[in-house]
Amino acid sequence: MSAPAEAAPAPVGHWTTGTVVELERLGDRLVRLRLDVADRTDHLPGQHYVLRLRAPDGYTAQRSYSVASSPDDPLLELMVECLPGGEVSGHLHDVADVGDVFELRGPIGGWFTWSGEATALCVVGGTGVVPVVAMLRHARAHGLTDRLRVVAVGRSLAELPYAAELIEAGAFVALTRENLGDRVAAPPYPEEIAALADGVERAYVCGSVGFASYATRLLGEIGVRSDTIRIEQFGATG
Repeated sequence: MSAPAEAAPAPVGHWTTGTVVELERLGDRLVRLRLDVADRTDHLPGQHYVLRLRAPDGYTAQRSYSVASSPDDPLLELMVECLPGGEVSGHLHDVADVGDVFELRGPIGGWFTWSGEATALCVVGGTGVVPVVAMLRHARAHGLTDRLRVVAVGRSLAELPYAAELIEAGAFVALTRENLGDRVAAPPYPEEIAALADGVERAYVCGSVGFASYATRLLGEIGVRSDTIRIEQFGATG
């Protein structure tokens, strides 16, 4: 097993370009993009990029998206949820294609990162799983899986990004609108995940504003100290 990485200042990238090498549309809401980024700065698991669209008349629109790929991946992977009226997410889901070139700035963010330096519990919902997928991939690549525990919440398997990968990695997956095996549809109960809090030094929460509030309360109920919780939340913009 690799030695846990020491916490270090998070790298901060600059404006550059990314060329779409792979693009996969998943249902009517999600699109997975893998980009070859020019002059790329290596990221830490948990960081994000700003992706900017530029129209011929000079009009621009930009949004931030968490990175799903591990730092060792030669390509940058983003999972984007198409939101109603979303200028950027709508274009990426409906119009973008392999070979397109987008303006990118990143990596960005230093608070919501994990490289194995602490035993951590992540409670994430919907597309909030994306930065934790990067953490899981990093953990697998460096023999640190015993230091990362994940609770992922989604409405259904089809709507939860990376559902199969999360389950394979041993995450506790709770679906709220369909049963999963013998588990009846419901948010996670404290008694179901209490054991995951044993020995935890840090916790991560990512999801919508409402989900972040719920997840923070849940962590408190299973004994995770509030001063160890790092929260990344997002609203309905696209």
